[in-house]
Amino acid sequence: MKLHASGEDYLEAILVLQRQKGMVRSVDVARHLEVTKPSVCNAVATLRDGGFLTMDEGYFLHLTDVGREVAEQIYEKHRFFTDRLIAAGVDPATAERDACRIEHVISDENFERLKAAAKPES
Repeated sequence: MKLHASGEDYLEAILVLQRQKGMVRSVDVARHLEVTKPSVCNAVATLRDGGFLTMDEGYFLHLTDVGREVAEQIYEKHRFFTDRLIAAGVDPATAERDACRIEHVISDENFERLKAAAKPES
């Protein structure tokens, strides 16, 4: 299943919230992304059907192995671009917004090249 940017954003939000809180419900995702609970419910259903997450009997969301892998890749890109933009003098809030857009459009190949180029020489 091919994910759209919004699906990637939901997976990334669940990953971040799990790291912060341990357990995540749809309402937590709605607050974090500043979207409505029905929007989260629709996204959760789509992501669940795609095999990216599960929901337990307590309505807690859990990333599958595939969902976690996608979320971690997106989050890595987000942190990378946010950090680079801030280091270049961009306002942190603007850097966060722009990084969120960049993370979805850059190819994996070019991201790996940028990461390699950004590593300090030993």
